[in-house]
Amino acid sequence: MDTIASLFSFITTPVSWVIVQFHSVYGAIFGPDTGWAWGLSIVSLVILIRICLIPLFVKQIKATRAMQTLQPEMKKIQERYKNDKQRQSEEMMKLYKETGTNPLSSCLPILAQSPFFFALYHVLNSIASNDTIGVINTSLLESAQKAHIVGAPLAVKFTDSASKVEALGASLTDVRVVTAIMIVLMSASQFFTQRQLMTKNVDTTVKTPFMQQQKMLMYVFPVMFAVFGINFPVGVLVYWLTTNVWTMGQQMYVIHNNPTPGSKAQASYLERLHKHVTTHGKVSRRRDKVIVKAIVAKGRDRNEFERKFINGLSKAGLAAQTDGTVIKSDTAAAVEAEDGTPTTGTPKRQQPKRQTKAQRQSAAAKAAEESEQKTSLTKSDEPEDAKPAAAAKKSGAKSGSGTRSKAQSGQRKGPQRPKSPSKK
Repeated sequence: MDTIASLFSFITTPVSWVIVQFHSVYGAIFGPDTGWAWGLSIVSLVILIRICLIPLFVKQIKATRAMQTLQPEMKKIQERYKNDKQRQSEEMMKLYKETGTNPLSSCLPILAQSPFFFALYHVLNSIASNDTIGVINTSLLESAQKAHIVGAPLAVKFTDSASKVEALGASLTDVRVVTAIMIVLMSASQFFTQRQLMTKNVDTTVKTPFMQQQKMLMYVFPVMFAVFGINFPVGVLVYWLTTNVWTMGQQMYVIHNNPTPGSKAQASYLERLHKHVTTHGKVSRRRDKVIVKAIVAKGRDRNEFERKFINGLSKAGLAAQTDGTVIKSDTAAAVEAEDGTPTTGTPKRQQPKRQTKAQRQSAAAKAAEESEQKTSLTKSDEPEDAKPAAAAKKSGAKSGSGTRSKAQSGQRKGPQRPKSPSKK
C-alpha cells in the first residue's frame, strides 16, 4: 500500500491543505482537538470532491444508458462469433466506435476519486505514525492524534494492536466496536445503492448479461468493502461512508427525476407527470419538457409506459408537442353538460335505447302515413293539362285489366296476335 500511496504523493499536499482549511473553520466552532473538527473536515473534503465530480457523474449516467441500449446488439455479436474471440472483440470495438460509447465511462467517478482516496489514506497513516506530511506540521499532527470519533482515534485501524491504540488514548474494544459499525454501514450503503439501481432503474424489457453482471456486483462490492475496511483508518472509513451516502442520495435524485426508459422508476415518474399535467394543463419544469420531447420523438418505438402516458393525455383532451410542451387537443373539444358546466374531453357516444315491438310498429305506420301524404302532395302539384292524360292512362289501365280478367283460362295473357283468315 505504501508503494501505491507514494504514486499519489503529488496530491497529498493539496489534500492536506484542504483538510487544514476546513479544520480551521470547524476548530473555531467545536475546538481544534475534537473529533468533530477533524471528522467534519474529512466529510467536507468528500463533499467538495463529489461536487467537482458531478460532470463525470452525468457522463457516467449517459454511458450506462448507452450501454443498456447496446446490450441486444452486443448479445447478437457474442452469439454470432462465439467461437472466434478475436473477431468478437473487433466487432465490439466497431460497435462502440459507431455509437460513440465507452464501457469505461461508467467507472469514471470511482477512477477520479482514487487519487484523493489514496492521498487521504497516506495522510492519516502518517498521522498514526507520528510523521508530518504536506501542510500538517507538528502542532496539527498532535491535534489530529488527540481527535477521537465516538471514542476511536482518527488514525487507528480495526487490526491495530492494543498497545498502539492505548498510545493514542483509547481502548481496543471501543476502536473495534466503532470500526465494525462503520464497516457495516459502509457495506450496507453500497449494497442498498446497487440494489436500488437494479430494482428500480433498469430496463426490465431487455434481459441481457449486463444485468446479470450488475446483479453480481450488488453482492460482491459490499463484501469487498467489508474485507478491505478492516485495514482502513477511522478517518478513511469516515471518508468512504460519506461518499457512499452521497452516491446513494445522488442516485435517488436521478432515479426520481430522470429514470431509465422502460424501468419501474419511469412508470412512477410518468404517473406523477401525468397527474401534474392534467391538473395544471402544462409542463412546468424544463427537465420534464426534455423527457416529453424525447417520448414524442420516439413515435412507434415508445415502450408501454410511454404509450400509456400519451394515451392518458389524449383522454384528458391534451396533446404532447415536439418541443416538449402540452396543449389542448383539437379533436377533444369542450362539451357542455346538461347543467351547462363545460367538461373537457371527447363527448361519449350515447347508445340508442331498445324499443318495444309496439313502438316499432307505431313508428313504421307513422312513416307509411307520411310517405302517402308526400305522394298526394306531389300529385296535387301536377299541371291541369297533365291530369286528363293521367286519368286516361289510369282508365286504360283499368279497362285492360278487365279484358285480361275475362280472358279464357287456357288463353295466354297479354295482347294476342289476330288469326289469319281461313281459306275455303
